[in-house]
Amino acid sequence: MRKICVVTATRAEYGLLKPLMDSLHKSEEFCLQVLATGAHLSPEFGLTYQQIEKDGFKIDEKVEILLSSDTPSSICKTMGLAMIGLADAFSRLKPDLLVILGDRYEMLAIASAAVIFKIPIAHLHGGEITEGAYDDAIRHAITKLSNLHFTSTAEYRNRVIQMGESPDHVFNVGAIGLDNIRTMKLLSKEELEKELDIRFKRHNYQVTFHPETLSELSSKEQFQILLNSIEKEEDSFFIFTKANADTDGRIINQMIDAFVNKYPYKAKVFTSLGSLRFLSTVKICDAIIGNSSSGILEAPSLHTATINIGDRQKGRIQAESIINTPCCEESISKAFKYVKSQDFEKRMVDISNPYDSGGTVAKVMAQIVKTELFNKHKNFYDLK
Repeated sequence: MRKICVVTATRAEYGLLKPLMDSLHKSEEFCLQVLATGAHLSPEFGLTYQQIEKDGFKIDEKVEILLSSDTPSSICKTMGLAMIGLADAFSRLKPDLLVILGDRYEMLAIASAAVIFKIPIAHLHGGEITEGAYDDAIRHAITKLSNLHFTSTAEYRNRVIQMGESPDHVFNVGAIGLDNIRTMKLLSKEELEKELDIRFKRHNYQVTFHPETLSELSSKEQFQILLNSIEKEEDSFFIFTKANADTDGRIINQMIDAFVNKYPYKAKVFTSLGSLRFLSTVKICDAIIGNSSSGILEAPSLHTATINIGDRQKGRIQAESIINTPCCEESISKAFKYVKSQDFEKRMVDISNPYDSGGTVAKVMAQIVKTELFNKHKNFYDLK
């Protein structure tokens, strides 16, 4: 049995990977290995590795890498610790294939270590563009380190091929997180109120805001602008999830805590909701607000509006349900008003999600089964 090692460092990433992990775990052709690292092992970020175990997965390796700081210096040191820790982990696990998703700095360190160990890499969500964060460069770097590519649209597949990857190893499969929407029985409004110990109001919003690492404004300045806009909204309830372990993420989390303490009747914060509660919340809310990829990838399939703030997701293909606004109080307030309008309600009737091609996990599994990876040498594919 080929050993397939799935690496996860954050709650959001695990939520997207879980359906694939389920399929690998049930398969008679593969042995699933799980490597948990990063924020999963941090009390500050909710010790979310416990959710992985609660879901029935055995974690084969836990690699501590996260420092209690989010400066550029500490992020670089975290990447160094990842390389050191992964050296020991890969020596023990000896996987036949490594599965990683996305564009986070931890994944760049992990992919680099895998290359040295001659472990082939399957990468999900390559070829995308997010102009407002350094994740953009990291994603493309991971593409060049990887052997097998699963993109979320045809345009992104073409971009990966443009980067010199062989078309025979690049597959457009759609966004993997959308399989959760099809397979999970989402909670009702009443069930969610009980689960979260909240009471919804006339208008309800889910808020996830991560640092825009290439912005001229600081994370503190950007998030304060959003909070000022939220403060003005009446008869509304806001469900916050905290920022990831990115540069300046901690200041955002501190500001969320202060806001919720000031307005407990208006907002509640969660370090992690988990996939079921998160998707159920987005489904029930009027809109998801902030700059999370969930607003681009998942919200349209739930027929929920997105108020996408700033440039963090700039460059991504988008559905018609997404309202883009600069990080400006006046513009954000206009977006709130537009979401509540009849014009926007009509716009939402025929929403189509460009990332929703159906059955992503089955497509990924089919390629992993039949792909005989894995010679260790990778040729550069020149466009004709």
